[in-house]
Amino acid sequence: MINEQIRDKEVRLIGAEGEQIGIVPLKEAQRLASEKSLDLVKIAPQAKPPVCKIMDYGKFKFDAAKKEKEARKKQKTVSLKEVRLSASIEKHDFETKMRNAEKFLKAGDKVKISVVFRGREMMHTQKGYTILEQALVLLEEIGVAEQKPKFEGRSMIIVVAPK
Repeated sequence: MINEQIRDKEVRLIGAEGEQIGIVPLKEAQRLASEKSLDLVKIAPQAKPPVCKIMDYGKFKFDAAKKEKEARKKQKTVSLKEVRLSASIEKHDFETKMRNAEKFLKAGDKVKISVVFRGREMMHTQKGYTILEQALVLLEEIGVAEQKPKFEGRSMIIVVAPK
């Protein structure tokens, strides 16, 4: 709440430079604010009596928006990239997929490596563990596994995060 929106009888007033003025009637606080061509802003409505501060409200809102924009700029969103392998993958194909996974990790993204089992391959799930272990060995310098390999339907999955 600012200026005339404040409806309390008396308020604890803080000056424009942050100095404590004390408990004053609302009309007095509004008069002091208007003399300095500033706004009276309620900053702690739950206090007894409520705390108000004399400040330039437009500048305060502008600075707050600027800080929020800067914080959003510095924020890095981590996305999850997926590399799908099969239980009967050849060596060269495996190496190509691992190069892609390495590229994703270096870019700062998490990588979900999944080994998909088709038909009778479900009886040889040990191959999936072997493939995922080989992948972790290749990526151990730049990534770390978040959890142990687990099954999701017909695929075995592991998530690797960048170090």
